[in-house]
Amino acid sequence: MHRIRFEKTGRAVWMSHLDLMRLMQRAFRRAGVVLHHSQGFTPHAYVSMLLPLSVGMESVCELMEYELDGELAVTPAALNAVLPEGVRVLEVYESTRKARELRRLRALLTLEYDGAVPEPAAITTLLERPELVVEKRTKRGMAETDIRPMLHAYHVEAAPGALLLTCEVSAQEPSLNPMLLAAAIERYLPEAKPDFVRCRRLEMLDEQGEVFR
Repeated sequence: MHRIRFEKTGRAVWMSHLDLMRLMQRAFRRAGVVLHHSQGFTPHAYVSMLLPLSVGMESVCELMEYELDGELAVTPAALNAVLPEGVRVLEVYESTRKARELRRLRALLTLEYDGAVPEPAAITTLLERPELVVEKRTKRGMAETDIRPMLHAYHVEAAPGALLLTCEVSAQEPSLNPMLLAAAIERYLPEAKPDFVRCRRLEMLDEQGEVFR
């Protein structure tokens, strides 16, 4: 199984998932490598993002699967030569691991404050609660959901003008957008509500918390 690991940072974070899919397919064509396509009246390339990324979120660990026609391989250098600023291929490799084995996501939330920064212990105490109910998008629309079972690990530390919240959350069935932790802070600890929140995906993990490739 062919996979690419790449990062999406800077201004590229505002690119939608569909635009990113088109960009990667175009990069293969410009690199002279032919993707395998389905048959029929509307053929589509066999490319798939293992964990689609929300608009506005950075990542240094995105994974994409693809299939090729022919034996010509692709390299990070060939793709990076035709990709725009902010999208950079880090690794091209073969894997036998199934996408369903990807179960967790490690992410960093940067909680920025214009004024005084709350004590990290206040956020830690909040995350230790047995229940954290927030409004979460589901297949049936928005619903009040307890996200605490989807939060597997966390660490909070202070930084100049900010708190850094590193977390491990469920990635699939069910999934938790790390940004909902900021929503939990706003609901349960409004005095510690950040003025701005940035999120960066750091690593994709399996059920045991080991790096997934």
